[in-house]
Amino acid sequence: MKIRIGIYGYGNLGRGIENAVRQNPDMTLAAVFTRRDPATLKIGTPDVPVCHVDDVIQYTDKIDVMILCGGSATDLPKQTPELAKMFTVIDSFDTHAKIPEHFANVDTAAKESGKIAMISVGWDPGMFSVNRLYAGAILPEGKDYTFWGKGVSQGHSDAIRRIEGVLDAKQYTIPVDSALEAVRSGAAPELTTRQKHTRECFVVATEDADKARIEKEIKEMPNYFADYDTTVHFISAEELARNHSGIPHGGFVIRSGKTGAASENTHVIEYSLKLDSNPEFTASVIVAYARAAYKMALAGDCGCKTVFDVPPAYLSTKSAEELRAELL
Repeated sequence: MKIRIGIYGYGNLGRGIENAVRQNPDMTLAAVFTRRDPATLKIGTPDVPVCHVDDVIQYTDKIDVMILCGGSATDLPKQTPELAKMFTVIDSFDTHAKIPEHFANVDTAAKESGKIAMISVGWDPGMFSVNRLYAGAILPEGKDYTFWGKGVSQGHSDAIRRIEGVLDAKQYTIPVDSALEAVRSGAAPELTTRQKHTRECFVVATEDADKARIEKEIKEMPNYFADYDTTVHFISAEELARNHSGIPHGGFVIRSGKTGAASENTHVIEYSLKLDSNPEFTASVIVAYARAAYKMALAGDCGCKTVFDVPPAYLSTKSAEELRAELL
């Protein structure tokens, strides 16, 4: 029996989830839920119902894992705990500073309902988080460094679009080359948040918008821009469509550490990603972890989980015997 997947929200990430489900033979798309008029939404998979979010309760026995594709700023803090009362759910909540608070809220709801709720799944948080854990466990005497980009941050772009007077926006996160090279050398430099990255924003504003106010709101936004050197460009919708239609991203997790009786030997662990499509790759990670959430639910577990709680074998369609023979 295939794992029945529901998609809650059908933007860039939701479309990526739909494509990823098609690539996984043990899964099937059961339904898509939208805040829009379902009659106006065309999806790529034939014979799959498109429903309004108000009708989600009618699908509690028809969906094994509900994948939530809303934004971290305002959607997921409400949606994940609410839907965890009805479904095994998984989200990509990516406001790092608020993950403990989000975990606590979701954990309460999931334990009350006896469901699995997995949060903050993607590539960071997600794959990068796992690599930070591995590297720190292997090289306890050392330092972690994470660099993002150059690429479009969906969460940061979404946060800008929610500012009054903004019609559309794209935000690029850009590593500072000199900082990246210093870390790769094993020098273990002390770097502030501002020294590691810059942020560049391309914003389409309404005709009557107060651009000075919008720029100030962006640059002072906590958890997003306040700690970075940020440049804001106001451009036309046509220029945004022409020059900024893609959603590339990537980055590096690096740990520089020492071993030896006198800590005389230096080691550098580096994990990197180069992504043509941020949402499609994020969706692919989420779908793999949806399989894990399903297996955990079948085992009778409940509560909120993160990538740290998932055995790697739970991500794979392969049996334990196949994994030992082919990958170990």
